[in-house]
Amino acid sequence: MIRALSLDTPQEAAAAAAILVAAFADRSPSPWPDLAAASREVHDALAPDHLCRGYFDSAEQLLGWVAGFPVYGGQVWELHPLAVHPHAQGRGIGRALVADFTQQVCRHGGTTVLLGADDENSSTSLGNVDLYPNVWEHIAHLQTRQRHPLSFYLKCGFAVVGVVPDANGWGKPDILLAKRIQMTRPADEFAERNS
Repeated sequence: MIRALSLDTPQEAAAAAAILVAAFADRSPSPWPDLAAASREVHDALAPDHLCRGYFDSAEQLLGWVAGFPVYGGQVWELHPLAVHPHAQGRGIGRALVADFTQQVCRHGGTTVLLGADDENSSTSLGNVDLYPNVWEHIAHLQTRQRHPLSFYLKCGFAVVGVVPDANGWGKPDILLAKRIQMTRPADEFAERNS
């Protein structure tokens, strides 16, 4: 079952922080190396203008969660973060959370979901490379070299829309992905653009 997380239930927030630490423990450096850092991230994710959703098993144990916030006046929502406990990975929980998140964004009037997938350890062909001046040429030949979230997000229907070279230091880019979630253009906007 997927439902909203809330600061009103401290045990859920603590569980979300623990999942964040565990899910990113194999990253070097880990963006959330301890519970204090992860708790700050969870607290930010639970802000009133954010979406924060958790995947619970039948015993009400939190197995994963996703959060995001509006940008570009609410037309676009940035998905950050997505975390599934390592023991629960590979069961479709991440995909279910992404699908639920996109449905929630759609209900809030958003048209696009955006996210960044950092490459800090050369997991893709963009890592440890000077991407300038031919950034788009490098993107056109983008491949994963080892396990990296890029493959997961591509399977979820996202497209690579850009890259921020050296976002995390030289040769450590942030790969930008996006997905359109509302396929129809409002009639009045279409008419305006074609008049």
